Amino acid sequence: MTAQWLLVAAVVACTACADLLQSHGMRRGGARWKVPLSILFLAASFFSFTQLLRVADLSFAVPATAASLVVETVLARVVLKEPVDWKRWGGALLAAAGVALLAL
Repeated sequence: MTAQWLLVAAVVACTACADLLQSHGMRRGGARWKVPLSILFLAASFFSFTQLLRVADLSFAVPATAASLVVETVLARVVLKEPVDWKRWGGALLAAAGVALLAL
């Protein structure tokens, strides 16, 4: 069970880093190092997800990795200074509640 959650954390972290780098890099005119680095994080996320599927069912893996929505919403607000309205916060909280249910 611990291996599953470590792989979920790897998928979530790599996906969030990739999306953050990609968004930040494209807003700055396609920064030379941010977009290629985001591709490396996406590859790491993909391979972590394939390893997760080796040790967990798909019915666990897909909902658990939805935690990336929560992390990305927080990073969009804090790092990218994007306005996040109450509907998006509500959706992120619902996703977090779903992941919490999986942990029980």
